Amino acid sequence: MEKNELIFNEYKLYVEQKENFINRNFLTNRFYMVMFIIVIFALIYTSNIVFIEKISATLIFSLVGLNICILWWMNIDSYNTLIKIKYSDVIEKLEENFPVKPVFDEFKGIQEYKKKKIFMFSDIQKLITIIGAVFFFAIMLSEISPILMNFISKIWNILAPAKGGI
Repeated sequence: MEKNELIFNEYKLYVEQKENFINRNFLTNRFYMVMFIIVIFALIYTSNIVFIEKISATLIFSLVGLNICILWWMNIDSYNTLIKIKYSDVIEKLEENFPVKPVFDEFKGIQEYKKKKIFMFSDIQKLITIIGAVFFFAIMLSEISPILMNFISKIWNILAPAKGGI
């Protein structure tokens, strides 16, 4: 097999792997979106359930939702970084051996498009994770603040008589 043919076959294989990686990214994002929606429905349908010491299902599901948003954000960043590495560090170097550089041109076009401050799909996903995280955090605070206030009140009632009744 000729060297140029070998490089071209490696290139084709790597581009296919990159596309499979991007497809996995979409599947992973779909998973997080489904989990996000499930947690919201769980919050709605279990709002009356209270466990031990006033710990509610709402508190638990808001913590789960917050963690899902954090993991989703991290996942989006990881995939974006790995896709950029595949483009710039590997595929572009392979394309140096070719007369035409379609992936390099595509990546250059995407970068120019991003400079126009237009939201990309990953930007929209990150916005959803931020809004979701703020939503779940607010619910968590509304659920945990009465528990904390009750705890502080109990501590205050124990300590106040010991200090001579402040």
